[in-house]
Amino acid sequence: MACSLDLLGDKWTLLVVRDLLLGKTTYSEFQKSPEGIPTNILAERLKRLQAAGILEKSRYQERPVRYAYRLTAKGRDLRSVLSAMIDWGNKYIPGTIPREQIEAMVPQLPENS
Repeated sequence: MACSLDLLGDKWTLLVVRDLLLGKTTYSEFQKSPEGIPTNILAERLKRLQAAGILEKSRYQERPVRYAYRLTAKGRDLRSVLSAMIDWGNKYIPGTIPREQIEAMVPQLPENS
């Protein structure tokens, strides 16, 4: 568990994974999240997640250079972790967004996308 927490155990990393599961793919889309992740932290988290094989990036524009990000199979496997956190939050933290509302926002990801 300690090794997993070393990689995923901070607020921003899991929010980036959440945003990827919600269909966000670009740096500017991540920046628009309501939590307001600072740009230096966002850049570092994207690099860390890529190095860990949780996401991959591909260039979609040459000038200026821009990248799109998507979860790998390893990253998509985190869906159940985030789902368990949602369930726990709904049970114990007042004001948590209901599961049904979150599920309506999350696109269905094909198994090998």
